[in-house]
Parts: sequence; C-alpha cells; structure tokens
Amino acid sequence: MPFADLQSFIRALEREGELQRVTAPVSSDLEITEIATRMVSRGGRALLFENVLGSSFPLAINLLASERRIELALGMHPEQIGQELARFAENVNPPTLGALWANRSTAIRLTRARPKRVRRGPVRDEEMEQPDLGALPVLKCWPDDGGRFITFPLVMSRDPETGASNMGIYRMQVFDSVTTGMHMQIQKGGGFHHHTAESRNEHLEMAVALGGDPALMLAAVMPLPEGIDEVAFSGIIRGKRTPVTKGRTVDIDVPANAEFVLEGRVPPGARRREGPFGDHFGHYSEAADFPIFELKAVTHRKGAVYPATVVGKPPQEDRYLGDATQLALKPIIRILRREVVDLWAYYEAGFHNLLVVSVEDRYTREPIKTALGLLGEGQLSLTKVLVLVSQEVNPRDPAAVLQAIRRNFDPAENFHLIARTAIDTLDFTGEAMHKGSKMIIDATGPSAQEAAPRALAMPANLDSLASGIMASRLAGSALLVVQTAANGRQLVEKLVSNPILKGIKAIVAVSPDVDVENDVELLWGIFTRFDPARDIVFSSTELRGIAPLYRGVMGIDATWKTGYQEPLVMDPKIVEKVDKRWDEYWK
Repeated sequence: MPFADLQSFIRALEREGELQRVTAPVSSDLEITEIATRMVSRGGRALLFENVLGSSFPLAINLLASERRIELALGMHPEQIGQELARFAENVNPPTLGALWANRSTAIRLTRARPKRVRRGPVRDEEMEQPDLGALPVLKCWPDDGGRFITFPLVMSRDPETGASNMGIYRMQVFDSVTTGMHMQIQKGGGFHHHTAESRNEHLEMAVALGGDPALMLAAVMPLPEGIDEVAFSGIIRGKRTPVTKGRTVDIDVPANAEFVLEGRVPPGARRREGPFGDHFGHYSEAADFPIFELKAVTHRKGAVYPATVVGKPPQEDRYLGDATQLALKPIIRILRREVVDLWAYYEAGFHNLLVVSVEDRYTREPIKTALGLLGEGQLSLTKVLVLVSQEVNPRDPAAVLQAIRRNFDPAENFHLIARTAIDTLDFTGEAMHKGSKMIIDATGPSAQEAAPRALAMPANLDSLASGIMASRLAGSALLVVQTAANGRQLVEKLVSNPILKGIKAIVAVSPDVDVENDVELLWGIFTRFDPARDIVFSSTELRGIAPLYRGVMGIDATWKTGYQEPLVMDPKIVEKVDKRWDEYWK
C-alpha cells in the first residue's frame, strides 16, 4: 500500500528494522552530519533524532539511503516504474480500446496523476503566530559552510505566464528567522519560473513542503522534462492521487499531508551571497549571489518531523536517490532514443561528471549523434564526460568500460571536445561559474572476442620515467593513475610523451588525498577535478584544416589546483566527539 505521509513511512521502516531512534541529545551543528555519514558508509539504518538541541522537533535523516528503503518507499524496484510507463506508451501506440483494456492497470495508474484538492489536511494543524525558522532543527553540515541549510525542501512554484507547476529540491541557507537563500541552479524548473517573473518585474510566489510521503520526495528529486508537474508525477509513482490544499498566503496548492509548509515569495532583482556549502561533488560549492526567499507563513502538523539529508564526498544518501532516479527514467529515455541500450551516471563522480551509454551502432558514427542528442536533453546537458560503448558492454561495470576503451579508443577518431559551453553550477573546474567544457569518448567497436589487445607490461619503477610520483595504479591495462604532490600538468605531459607508455590509453594525475586503490575515491578524485579543455593533453596535437587531430596517449591533470574549492573534511573535534559518544547514541 502507498504511504500517506512521512510518518507512516517512518513507522514502516521501524517495523522492518530499517530505522534507529536516537534519544540522546545531539547538535544540529556538524554532529548529526558526522553520525549520518558514518551510517551511510557502513550501510546502516535510517535515523530519527528525537532530542535535537535547540528545537522541539525531531529530525529524520538517511530515510532513503539504501536500495531496500527505496524499494519499500516505492513498493517496487524503481526500474519497474519506468518499464511500466514505457510499455504502456508502446502498447497503446496507436491507442485503441483493446490496447487500453489490455493495459488498464497502467491506464488507471496514470489517472492518479491529477492531485486531489482537499479543504485542509494535517499540515494545517498548527500555524506559527510569528514565522521563525530558528524553531526548526536546521543543519550546519560541514565546518566551512556559510551557515545552516535546509537540505531536503520540496520547493513549489508556478510559471507566471502559463500557470504550469514545478517542484524541485533547492537548498535554502537560513539568513535569519524569515529569510533564506534560494539556490536554483541552471536547468531547474523553479529557476525558469523565477527568470520569467523577474523579466516581468514580479515577485514569484513559492511554497516549500518539508517532509512529504516518499513518492512525493522522490518525484521532487527526478529531473523530469520541463513542464511536467512533479506533484502529478508523484501520483503516478504512488498509484494514488496526491492530496493538496490551497496555500494560506500564496496561490499554490501544497501537499496536505506534509510535515511543514513554508509560504513566501522571491522578490525580483534581489540577490544575496549564499554559501559556501559542502555539496555532492565532495567539495565546497563556491559562495555566490542567489535569489532570496521571504517567509510569510509556517504551518505544520502536530508532532511534525523535520526531514534532512547530507551531501558530500561519496557515498552519501544522494547515491541511492540518484540511482533510483536513473533506473526509473531510463526506460522512458529509450522511448525517445531507440538506439540507447543502457546508460549509467556514476554517483562516485557526482553523477553529472561521468555518464556511460551503451548504444546499438546502426550506421557510421551514429553513436556520436546519440551523444550530442543526450547532451541536449534537460539535466543530461550538464554531463561533463560522456563515454560511448557498444551494446554488449555493461555501462555500470567500470572494468568492462575500461576494456572497451582499451580495445576501441583512438583519439584521432574517437575524442570529441566541446569547448565554451555551460557546465553544472557546482563544477568549479571551468573558466568561471557555469562556463567550461565537455568531452565525448567513443569506445564503440569490436567486442572482446573480436579484438583482444596484448597485455601491457609496465616498467617496474615509474620514478625512473618522471619524478614526483608517490603512488600509482594501472587499471584494466588502459588507465594509469599516478598520485603526486608536484605539478600535475608537467607530470602528465612528460609521461604521455614517453614511448615506453605508448600502449596506455590514458594517464591521470591525482592529488595525495585520493586513495588510488579505492575505486570510489579514485572516480571521485578524477572526475571532479578537471576541465577537459583546460586539463587534457595528448602525446601530439595538430590541425587538419581547422579541426584538431589528437594522437597517442591522453593525459589528464586531475590534481587539485589553486582556485578550486576545498574538499570536505570534518572538524577533528567533531570526529573525536562522535567517537566518544558513539555507543551512547544507540542506548
């Protein structure tokens, strides 16, 4: 049965042994972050902190931080949702009464998209006489964060021209009791609504739900195409219409079963410095000017629970949210692009930094057409590195992907650089915020049975080739990773020009804080720390007409550089505090 609200889901998690209550007093200032991140890395349970210092409201975190909890939330595997919708789209094309009857269960599910208006709901149980965000147990997640941040808000707005609704998750830095930042990144629906309102010199009304049922929370995470209402999509996920009630001070319908609703507006032209914030790339995002949200009213249910999440160096809860999202949406993407067999964005790289796509190669260079098409689709347009592999290669298997690159990647034919383009708001590696580059590696071609390159013999002592190498790892006889504290650019330039290493496909330099033997850290340390146009070199480069021609070994300087945002490291005093109190939390 679908869950009506957050608290019914919490009770179900507790019955299933998936939730741990913490009655010991804890601080929302860094302490909860340290506890929650440890639990995720250990595959631990969701947490309900019942005694958060300075607040009368309990705090729930890591509710969706496992594959099992995601399936409990949805009542099915996330991929089944997309498969069911994709089958329906195919089976009723063209629509006939027979086709609709044969697919009636999905047709009925689709009728649940329209929200159900109710006069009031539990979220209207109580209203703050004077709105005060200080009453909520808002987290400060990382030591150098610019302040406290609401991290799991379901932000709702309407297009001022069309009236179309949108719901997304945009972090909100709390500036005072009634003012927050509204961090709407590029390619976000709320940001498009704000752009339209600001062009008309109008305030944009917004409502922020805190703590919806799990279907609503997952719908808010999903990067649905612009114009598709996430609240409506949550009804499809849930198989039951979403109850909504009229906003108290805004012309927006809000989830009637939410824990809290914050109502207010975003004024035109107003900006305030927001951040830094420890984000899901594992580094602080740059402090910058963003719109502000002016709070007008706060209502909540009796016994409301405040939801939170922590992002940072992977793995975190967003790994499971992101994986569930791509599993659910992949079958729908395949309707639009029939040649796509499978695709996978790597959480280790912050999702947007590495996307691998397996394709059916039906005509010469079709995979490149597919890559360029995907790079023009919604939030997929924020992808930095896109690797193409043949249909028999599993894009979720890094070893198989490396072998495809080893067999088939020739930079003269298969490397494509897209310079001077838009990049993720959180990507600090480009020339400026939102400005950077992308690259495509085409590793489609003969299968392992048809072409098996000879095993590569590496020199016993790499130090004899270049100084400054602290550690190294050869992955799949294709990728040589060297750890260095020296100038990474100079090191890779020297290595890619050495004829002894000509059998390598790519050589990457990483910084000393990256454990080259840890697969998760390695992907994180590489893909969050380079911009293709600025940090890639080849053994040789020449021009063919005006087109660059790359030959030999590809070198990537993925070391941390001056001007980059700092990686996330918890305050040692907090680590020591949590170490000492660890057993106390679970009594």
